[in-house]
Amino acid sequence: MIRLKHLPSWKSLIFFLTIIGPGIITATIDNDASGITTYSVAGARYGYKLLWTLIPTTIALIIVQEMAARMGVVTGKGLADLIREHYGIKAAFFMLITLLVANFGTTVAEFAGWAASMEILGLSKYVMVPTGAFLIWILVTRGSYRIVESILLVACMLYLGYIFSGFMAKPEWGIVLRETVIPSIKLESDFIMLSIAIIGTTITPWMQFYLQSSIAEKGLKMEDYKLSKLDVILGCLMTNIIAFFIMATCATTLFPQGIRIQEASEAAIALKPFAGTYASLFFAISLANASILGAIVVPLSTAYYICEAMGWEAGINKTFKQAPQFMWIYTALIVISSILVLIPKAPLIFIMIFSSVLNGILLPPVLVFTLLLINNRKIMGDFINPKGHNYISWATVVVLIVLTTALLVMMVLPGVNKFIS
Repeated sequence: MIRLKHLPSWKSLIFFLTIIGPGIITATIDNDASGITTYSVAGARYGYKLLWTLIPTTIALIIVQEMAARMGVVTGKGLADLIREHYGIKAAFFMLITLLVANFGTTVAEFAGWAASMEILGLSKYVMVPTGAFLIWILVTRGSYRIVESILLVACMLYLGYIFSGFMAKPEWGIVLRETVIPSIKLESDFIMLSIAIIGTTITPWMQFYLQSSIAEKGLKMEDYKLSKLDVILGCLMTNIIAFFIMATCATTLFPQGIRIQEASEAAIALKPFAGTYASLFFAISLANASILGAIVVPLSTAYYICEAMGWEAGINKTFKQAPQFMWIYTALIVISSILVLIPKAPLIFIMIFSSVLNGILLPPVLVFTLLLINNRKIMGDFINPKGHNYISWATVVVLIVLTTALLVMMVLPGVNKFIS
């Protein structure tokens, strides 16, 4: 592949545009319905006090995602594939089952977010949920990787609606800046839990599997690594800038009024009298966009890692005949999740919370496997982590493990029922 430095400037831009995608899509779509809910609740409940958590979260996200991208370009294989090859089918199977259940719950959350946003916009969920499910099914099962990636990249731009909402809310930028760079801590269970949840909703297990698998399917090589790394960094920065504006919007408008919310859709409705109709509309449309994109990518990551773990054919470029397991897993997740959202009194809250717990349980072993694999010279050759990078990476993993464990412990405390009920 032609190196970027040998190309004229306009060709360099075109070449860059052919490389980017996996990093931006993976990180940006991590701001899904559950993530947006976490940021909205944090802003409404504690104002600007939790903005500072986005800085260490961004650093940790870049470190974790960069390792997945590097393994993808060096090996040309997905993470589940490497775990199965080097640590056996039992290790791969454990994560396969856990992540399957967790991602099912996350997919249900995406369709629930889509349904709620459609009802805010005056549309029936009984029409729009099946319509949305059918359209994304057609996109993935009938489209090519290039088409799917292009649509996802364009749709990622709709997240800018949260930035518009943020400016329309007219926050006091001096206070916002101060709270962003100066940490503040309240010794309250809700504050600590939300602090941990912000990190937990930003760095999730499915991201590592999807990013590495999509890089492998796109066919990026080591000569593309610098651009792939830039793609990852841009995606990580973009996702947390969006998170920043979501929190700032709710902190400016809802916190002073003492309005407590439990879902992102409630934030979109509550914004209207304080930030105006357009801010509320931008918030609702952005929630719909985030939810439907999550409903595409989370089931895709599930289909990728199950097929890789079992040694089956996988890929958007494949047909039903070429990769039947991949396509049927994706189809089943879409169909079952969308139907469940339409069932009256279905236990959606329990499913979403249970999936969050499973994601928390799975994140530490995924990160440990990632570090063991990327430091294996037989796999990575000269592209293992340098010592300095390794120290930072292991420290990040240890912190994430401690925080994840703390979150899991807090979720069984009596006070947590107040947070989720």
